[in-house]
Amino acid sequence: MLTIPTHSLVVSGAVTDALDVAQPRLRSQILTAPNLITIVRLSCIPLFLWLLFGRDNRAGAAWLLGGLGATDWVDGFVARRFDQVSELGKMLDPTADRLLFIVGITAIIIDGSAPLWVCILILAREALLGVTIAALTLFAGMKRFDVTWWGKTATFLLMFAVPGFMLGASDFTGHRGFEIASWILVVPGLILSYYTAAAYIPVIAAHVRAGREGKR
Repeated sequence: MLTIPTHSLVVSGAVTDALDVAQPRLRSQILTAPNLITIVRLSCIPLFLWLLFGRDNRAGAAWLLGGLGATDWVDGFVARRFDQVSELGKMLDPTADRLLFIVGITAIIIDGSAPLWVCILILAREALLGVTIAALTLFAGMKRFDVTWWGKTATFLLMFAVPGFMLGASDFTGHRGFEIASWILVVPGLILSYYTAAAYIPVIAAHVRAGREGKR
């Protein structure tokens, strides 16, 4: 007859109890209101593409993109207000913003509804910074760091300037005013975006060192 040691049963029970506690906690960190808001914003990307190319509705696509930019702060506010800040949310939110930017700008380049050089500068900065951070996080163990206030301000300005250019290139009422407003926003937005990208270099280096030291 096979006899199972008592201490093994105790250890097995402790592991099972720990897993039972960890699983709801993990689900609670994933299924939070801020994360669901971010996922909803991400799911609007196909709708934006459909409006722009499928329906040839440049103004509708512009308003949707502007709305997504205007609600960028909502998930972060909800996370802090209701104490639902999670590590997944800290990674998901900026990833969603960058993906929205890259897909949106690429589509706008194809559509030709915004100045090409503006789109290229925005796309180059987002792609370069995104690839660098992702590579260093995965392969160099870089610790995650928060986006600076100036970085958020640059994103805010550009997220309104780009849809404004789209409205300026449409037959929407007052389209000329939207084009002028976009030029007013895009210049400081681009300057700030590249300034913050340069300012991230020492921050990235410090977090790479911290990640390596943490592995020792």
